[in-house]
Amino acid sequence: MISHVCLGVNDFDRAFTFYSAVMSALGHELKFCERDKPWAGWMAKDKPRPLLVIGGPYDGNPAQAGNGQMVGLLAIDRKSVDDAYAVALANGGTCEGAPGLRPQYHADYYGAYFRDPDGNKLCVCCHDPVFE
Repeated sequence: MISHVCLGVNDFDRAFTFYSAVMSALGHELKFCERDKPWAGWMAKDKPRPLLVIGGPYDGNPAQAGNGQMVGLLAIDRKSVDDAYAVALANGGTCEGAPGLRPQYHADYYGAYFRDPDGNKLCVCCHDPVFE
């Protein structure tokens, strides 16, 4: 259903460092990076889509985070949620909700919420139950 999601950033190098860490924690790989544009995109290792793209706004105006907008990134397990959240905060992100179960969504929903250095809101979540 989703081809790509693009997030506007104002400081490409800072954003690239942030997203490289988060996407690596989730097991995604860099598909492209063109600093002269500037833009970069990541994808899952086994699929060409969807892409998460960051870059400066095409119109040249400053990027602004939206109110009520959020990108949810799927994690393969709860540890990946914890890891992505930790690297997000270590790379300039701010907490919007620590990792944990969110039973108001469903019994196995485990997620964490944070903002990137430009204020874009992200969620990392796992929908799978824990098997013992």
